[in-house]
Amino acid sequence: MSNTGEPEQLAFIRETVKRAKPRTWKGAKRAEHNPIARVVVDKGVLSIDQFFDYEVPAIMDEEAQPGVRVRVRFGARLVKGERQGGTLHDGFIVERLAKTDYPYALAPIAQVISPEPVLSRELLTLCRTIADRYAGTLADVLQLAVPPRHGEAEAEPSSEPRPRPVPPTPGGWSRYPAGAEFLAALAAGGSPRAVWAALPGPGWPYEIARAVAAALAGGRGALVVLPDGRATARVDRALVEILGEGHHAVLAADLGPRERYARWLAVSRGSVRAAIGTRATMFAPVRDLGLVVVWSDGDSSHSDPHAPYPHARDVALLRATETGAGVLLGGHSVTVEGAQLVSSGWARSIAADRATVRDAAPAVRTVTDRDEARDAAAQSARLPSVAWQAARDGLSRGGPVLIQVPRRGYVPRLACNNCREPARCRHCEGPLEAASADSPLSCAWCGVAEDDWHCAECGSFRLRAQVVGSRRTAEELGRAFSGVPVRVSGRGTVLATVPDEPALVISTPGAEPLVESGPGYAAALLLDGWSMLTFPDLRAGENALHRWLTAAALVRPAADHGVVVVVAEPTARPVQALVRWDPFGHAGTELEERAQLHFPPVSRMASVAGDPRAVADLLEIVRLPQGADVLGPVPTAQVRGEDRERALLRVSPGQGAELAAALKAAQITRTAVRGPASLDVRIDPTEIG
Repeated sequence: MSNTGEPEQLAFIRETVKRAKPRTWKGAKRAEHNPIARVVVDKGVLSIDQFFDYEVPAIMDEEAQPGVRVRVRFGARLVKGERQGGTLHDGFIVERLAKTDYPYALAPIAQVISPEPVLSRELLTLCRTIADRYAGTLADVLQLAVPPRHGEAEAEPSSEPRPRPVPPTPGGWSRYPAGAEFLAALAAGGSPRAVWAALPGPGWPYEIARAVAAALAGGRGALVVLPDGRATARVDRALVEILGEGHHAVLAADLGPRERYARWLAVSRGSVRAAIGTRATMFAPVRDLGLVVVWSDGDSSHSDPHAPYPHARDVALLRATETGAGVLLGGHSVTVEGAQLVSSGWARSIAADRATVRDAAPAVRTVTDRDEARDAAAQSARLPSVAWQAARDGLSRGGPVLIQVPRRGYVPRLACNNCREPARCRHCEGPLEAASADSPLSCAWCGVAEDDWHCAECGSFRLRAQVVGSRRTAEELGRAFSGVPVRVSGRGTVLATVPDEPALVISTPGAEPLVESGPGYAAALLLDGWSMLTFPDLRAGENALHRWLTAAALVRPAADHGVVVVVAEPTARPVQALVRWDPFGHAGTELEERAQLHFPPVSRMASVAGDPRAVADLLEIVRLPQGADVLGPVPTAQVRGEDRERALLRVSPGQGAELAAALKAAQITRTAVRGPASLDVRIDPTEIG
């Protein structure tokens, strides 16, 4: 998971640049050959999500080619047969035409900003597909896909591409029965597709690097999308070790605009055949793409916070489908979406056999937060005795001990006090909630009240809403383990590494540092698991297992006395999957359950949130596909003191495109009738409650 304190990801958001006002070219001679330029204008308004035609002045004929950046006057008035006025906007030429179907006079292009073609036909097609899938505009997607221009970087030539490397040896892929075959298919120029459950330990960056090397050896390009800068740095080092310098470009956010754009141009020009980086790298213009890798696709950082909110996994799968590239979705955990790809036959699974997993994984012990500590020191740290003993033993063996605590802001949903089964709505299976202890129960999805709840599993009428015990803090643990250094990673300060020496390392999920040049953590304590498992979201169990496996993968193998203690209900499905180290089994069971309940990814969903009147207007206007379900609207948290509501729209598989088109049309109609409003429309939201 990414950290909000890190520099902004490579978010290709257009920067405001002061330019000299270009001339109007009134009366200028137009180009003789293909004098019409079709332009996508950088104006992300749903009602004008289309191309516009402009005349090409003869003086710009040579430079005004498809893919280049231009400035055009938008909204010009027709006066005496000529276009006058209008405001200047950036845009891209998408094609040159001999004639236009627009019956009136066209405005000329005001300026060719740069003759560098940065919007290829392949990238344009991808961006159009993403815009349609997520009910957004092409201009908004292009802002995510094409970085701001830097003149100095553009003026410098890119280096010649390196020779094709030799196919790599299997290396760590030999630990997986299907690993060497996957690598060989890439090296032969094939397009294998796989969902990969990576073994714990430090080997996964080298396995990704070998997959990239195999794709390059097969004469094709490769693209790797990673959740954060630390993961990017690890894969970068592995690629340099296996391939040497010059074969790949790191598209990192902290490089600065000049270096960042220079590296992007090196990819666009074909000087390097592989690109790696965080979320925005999903749009990198790699030529002849042969492999797309998404590591840890269940990490929330892969979902872009900018409209239209695309997810890196979905973009990667669409790119692979359109270009015929291979796919590798990898991680220590497996998402339900990954399980669905395997179940449908679209991709194959790559996982080690049980004996190999047992050799690589730490021992996992379970304990509930109701177990009382048996000595004063453990009680002062509010640790169950099993966790306290594991930490003390790990420190005594000379290694650091990782302690994972949930991030601030986790509030559990309601569940049975006896068996911990989540309390769900009988109408739509959404989570039940109560504003206070005295408030009636209601569904967070559809809003239907529940006045006679009892647990469907055990029959109990008692609910549980709070985490037992307060969160552990660094100060409390420091007092309990007197004389042991305490290091904190999370929020504003994320540690990249810690020394291989006795210490308590307190970390929030996704901020766990690596152990420098050592075998890993001696032990890991995964605390307050109840709050993760009862987080009010459909993916609570999946996300909890993802965070636990990611942390546990940093611990020494059981043969080296590595141990993980998870403080959560031992019978919970994610806890059992952690004990068995069985990510595919958990994801498959989740997929079966969601299929029965008609939940994503088996169905397609959209959320509509905003001002209650605007939400009601949109629901009244929208023409939903046949059989669509409308859940809600229900109140959500206020924003700047203003009330907000959210509705969920659910359709069957195969109706996602129809749902997106309907929501886009409804937004256009509502804006025309009612005027602009604060509405947040998301297709396939990662969090639905």
